[in-house]
Amino acid sequence: MPVIAGRFAAAFRAVPSRSFAIRQFSIARQLLERKYTSDHEWVTLSGDGKIATIGITDFAQNALGDVVFAEIPAVGKQVKQSDPIGAVESVKAASDIYAPLSGTIVESNEGLKGEPQLLNSSPYEKGWYAKIEISSKSEYDALLDEAAYNAIAN
Repeated sequence: MPVIAGRFAAAFRAVPSRSFAIRQFSIARQLLERKYTSDHEWVTLSGDGKIATIGITDFAQNALGDVVFAEIPAVGKQVKQSDPIGAVESVKAASDIYAPLSGTIVESNEGLKGEPQLLNSSPYEKGWYAKIEISSKSEYDALLDEAAYNAIAN
């Protein structure tokens, strides 16, 4: 490895590692590509555009209050956009969760059974709700972007 000396040495050492930069880019890209429904669900697509991860928004979890129960959908269930696929209960209210996209449930967040409060503490990471193998990318494209969602949520 070459020795870096001179006035640029400190600047070169300050550059994050390649893996750190890739991870930061991936997180930023996911934030840019998150879509929303008017029912306060969020959606991100996998890199290949076939699997959608869904959850409830920070706005929704704040409105619900402390979540005490989450009914998650069964893996293999066929869903159509806007179908109810489960529910969450909090100390204040109960709310249905609707499929933001049509497809097949390929994974549910089993962790929510024992820790439904993950919907409150980490709605966009650990508190994801389910994953759907989507049948139509055009449904995803038609969802709200962040600016449009913020206009209705705030």
